Amino acid sequence: MAYILIFITAIFVNNVVLSQFLGICPFLGVSKKVETASGMAAAVAFVLVFATVVTYLIQIYVLDACGLGYLQTIAFILVIAALVQMVEIVLKKVSPSLYQALGVFLPLITTNCCILGVTIQVASGTYASPGLDHNLLTGVVYALCTAVGFGVALVVFAGIREQLSRVSVPKGVQGMSIALITAGLLAMAFMGFSGVNNGLQKLFGIE
Repeated sequence: MAYILIFITAIFVNNVVLSQFLGICPFLGVSKKVETASGMAAAVAFVLVFATVVTYLIQIYVLDACGLGYLQTIAFILVIAALVQMVEIVLKKVSPSLYQALGVFLPLITTNCCILGVTIQVASGTYASPGLDHNLLTGVVYALCTAVGFGVALVVFAGIREQLSRVSVPKGVQGMSIALITAGLLAMAFMGFSGVNNGLQKLFGIE
């Protein structure tokens, strides 16, 4: 049940974009088309899950063991950068059209605060894990659910923006203005899931 709560919390209640405001750059920049948004979501999910595993092991067996905790941010960025390079190479060979569509935002995953933020949360054990001990398994589950939440928010937002491009929008709020208004309304909609999360915690006695 606790894993289900992590799933609900990471995707809907504490969404990494709409609640924590991490990963705003790709959220606004790659959300004009659903196809491009889906590709970015998949790339972020791959990098996030693998980066979580690698950075967690580095944190435990290298940084903590050697007393080098102050190098956490630098070490994590290097790991994420290496994984992004792998994704770029694969996409360039497998799907050149998606590689071109993502453009500059693919290398920007390297400094995407969504990925860096989640890896730091998992390594330090500050992520939401009701009723569960902090370990690699729960960290990976949280990272995967967070990636799904990022993808859901990105694809839904892209779908709304595609619909907005087909209607008449007042001149004063065209472009990024209407996008920010839409993002705010979407965030408010996701806040409604907090009641579901709290109800499930009380029902199963999970604090």
